[in-house]
Amino acid sequence: MPTSRSTALQLFQSRPKMQRERENRKISSYYAQNVFTTDKLKSYLSNEAFKVYSQTIAEGKKISRELADQIAAALKAWAMENGTTHYTHWFQPLTGTTAEKHDSFFTLSGNGTPVEKFDGDALVQQEPDASSFPSGGLRATFEARGYTAWDPMSPAFIMDIAGSKTLCIPTVFISYTGDALDHKAPLIRSLEALDKAATGVARYFDRFVNKVSATLGWEQEYFLIDKAMYYARPDLMASGRTVFGRGPAKGQQLEDHYFGAIPERVFAYMVDLEMECHKLGIPVRTRHNEVAPSQFELAPMFEEANIAVDHNSLLMDLMDRVARRHNLIVLFHEKPFAGINGSGKHNNWSMGTDTGTNLLGPGKTPRNNLQFLTFFVNTIKAVHDHSDLLRAAIAAESNDYRLGANEAPPAIISVFIGEYLTKVLEAIESRVENDLAEDAENDLKLDIHKMIPDVMMDNTDRNRTSPFAFTGNKFEFRAVGSSANCADAMMVLNTIVANQLNDFKSKVDKHIADGEKKDSAILKELRACIKSSKNILFEGDNYSDAWAKEAAKRGLPNIKTTPQALDALVSKKALSLFDSLNIMSKREQEARHEIYLEKYIKKVDIEASLINELVFNQILPACLRAQTDLMTNIKTAIEAGVPKTQMKTQQQLLTTVSTHISEVYSILEKLNSEREKAHQKKTTREVAIYLCDKVKPLFLDIRSHVDDLELYVEDKYWPLPKYREILFHR
Repeated sequence: MPTSRSTALQLFQSRPKMQRERENRKISSYYAQNVFTTDKLKSYLSNEAFKVYSQTIAEGKKISRELADQIAAALKAWAMENGTTHYTHWFQPLTGTTAEKHDSFFTLSGNGTPVEKFDGDALVQQEPDASSFPSGGLRATFEARGYTAWDPMSPAFIMDIAGSKTLCIPTVFISYTGDALDHKAPLIRSLEALDKAATGVARYFDRFVNKVSATLGWEQEYFLIDKAMYYARPDLMASGRTVFGRGPAKGQQLEDHYFGAIPERVFAYMVDLEMECHKLGIPVRTRHNEVAPSQFELAPMFEEANIAVDHNSLLMDLMDRVARRHNLIVLFHEKPFAGINGSGKHNNWSMGTDTGTNLLGPGKTPRNNLQFLTFFVNTIKAVHDHSDLLRAAIAAESNDYRLGANEAPPAIISVFIGEYLTKVLEAIESRVENDLAEDAENDLKLDIHKMIPDVMMDNTDRNRTSPFAFTGNKFEFRAVGSSANCADAMMVLNTIVANQLNDFKSKVDKHIADGEKKDSAILKELRACIKSSKNILFEGDNYSDAWAKEAAKRGLPNIKTTPQALDALVSKKALSLFDSLNIMSKREQEARHEIYLEKYIKKVDIEASLINELVFNQILPACLRAQTDLMTNIKTAIEAGVPKTQMKTQQQLLTTVSTHISEVYSILEKLNSEREKAHQKKTTREVAIYLCDKVKPLFLDIRSHVDDLELYVEDKYWPLPKYREILFHR
């Protein structure tokens, strides 16, 4: 057996059980102990300073330099009391990971005396070198300046790594010219736009509403494999997925892994991870086995979207770090293994008011249900009008492998709302569109109330095939990939809903100005929204070929690949939309389009290089040894007097192996030729599309032959750990 594979198996089999002392304490006793919560800030500030801080945050105003100095002093005192020596501005650049540059509190005073210092300037702004972060043409390489700016809405926290503690301050990341270079800045802008738009509409129903916040509850799916198996697979290390690998005889056919008993080693990891999460204020509650072997999921309680996004990014860092302590590796790639389910990150989104109302939760009175329907229908209309932008928000080279693979929603964006709510919308649409009498209006509201049960989740089934489904009191955007930053999907959703609510309010206000009653005006516009957006509603099987045909008839786009999907980011409609709401300038949008295309190209190139490396360094040498064995066997048998007619099986095996070897080499030559042609294209978009259309399909062609060779080549020669070894070794 080849060294890399045999060594991996030996390491796995010799792993001792990880024994750790655990305190059986209530989670509430240590929850958020490493987070600088508002209560902790209050204990360090004077009453007057805390009052100013609270008012500043509530009104969304800029924090003064004087107040920033006081908060910085409070942060430093708390951090140092907890053994912290360094601080960092923690941010989320467009590389897809988090980033940080650590500075020490330690410095020397003017007379050389050592002191610890941290003031308002250090809290509010830092200047990491931005030259190596993607900018999409926003600056030249030699223009290295970038700035991180404190986000006071997201609390600072202490990260404890290898016994050394660092104060982490969540920030946005911008260029020298003020352009956003991260996921967070546009998200915050979209939250502000949604707050303003939704508050205006919410006041139709409750004049005391002063703020609306988007809420998010993500569900993180992932694979967990042994570290030795991971390091014996160069493809997993470099790309996050296996470019080769024959499916095992037993995969997920028996559906025995889903919600099954959690393996002991995985359970130990989960408990360790959850403890780290709770210390950092990440409210994880759910853990379970997912559908595929070695696939799992965890999910938190709902939080305000900005904090939820930060927590998911922090969680992914934690998951990797904790897994390595257990000699495990977390795989976030959407499709690390062919033939079994991939991983997503379902984004459960809603809107809540500062008066405690979930705007997507059905109520107990006709008026509350009219409020619910207003936000419910406007969200559907926003998705209908901007489904191409939502598709772009989930576009990634890795997610292309998963979407529509009978385990995840297809690339066609549709909305599932369930039978009961479908009937409600049909009832509203069927009413006379003009001149509603007051009695008729009241009857309509009462009909609506009767048709919406108090507990919607009992009457609205889940549709796991739908990319955007209503699940009782929230919408679930199921198409988001497991490796994605939630910020992109949430930024787009917030923006399109804000835009739709603004449009809705302007029309309702016009009706009211013309003398129409408010509720009548609202219902009239709801009917118009339902009528113009009902094509996006679909209750059936999104995986079926019939739906793809039906969707085409309805005019719904079916954009299956990332390069084409990303076009929506720079359409005239999108450029105008984002700019008008001050989410992103045209310059920032075009830069993102370029960055995401470049990322796509780099990922395809990495996989192409991996295929070359694995074929020439591992696959072909192993297959040639097996071919030589077969040839030697045939020659020896014939020389010993065995008739050639009795050697048909050996000859057939030799022919089969030789044919596959030849095909692998032939397709690989074509792949490299097409790859060269791709990079001769003039624009980034042209390169990406050529790689997508001409190069990536060859990955599958080569794989089909390599995976067949895995079956025919003797086990002792095969160089890479097999699926059965990676997925089923606990």
